[in-house]
Amino acid sequence: MPIDSQRLMILFGQLGIETMTVEHPPLRTIEDSRRLRGNLRGGHVKSLFLKDKKGCYWLLTTLEQTRIDLRVAASLLQAPRFSFANEEELGRFLGVVPGAVSPLAAVNDVNGRVCVVLDQRVLDADLLNCHPLRNDRTTMIATADLLKFLDGVGHSPRLIHLPG
Repeated sequence: MPIDSQRLMILFGQLGIETMTVEHPPLRTIEDSRRLRGNLRGGHVKSLFLKDKKGCYWLLTTLEQTRIDLRVAASLLQAPRFSFANEEELGRFLGVVPGAVSPLAAVNDVNGRVCVVLDQRVLDADLLNCHPLRNDRTTMIATADLLKFLDGVGHSPRLIHLPG
């Protein structure tokens, strides 16, 4: 059973990670997020849950303004052609619904089926804003703490530099 947002916050505390979370109406798109975010500092991430031609799963995160060419991303990762994983796979592997995908969802991949990938732009930001397993909240986390979290849940990320 996947962990929920409340248990995620407890895990942050256990890992010594400080965050700040704000509540808002549900957001499903980057455009929704831009309209409602207010003055949240830091980079705002977007994450794609992808499946390659061989059936491997990838959670790719970059900053919201970055254009992602799936062919280029697959090439950088030496993966066969990418497509978007479906909603059932998203729920099964990451325990979230569309619109709530973020690198924090790696916590629910307890079987290690998903490769977490961060674009270099994510590391260039001091603070990041992402959904804490639900799309009606945004959590601000220090980038160093995101890396600590991912390591803590067994998902040390692969790093790439997306063009553009």
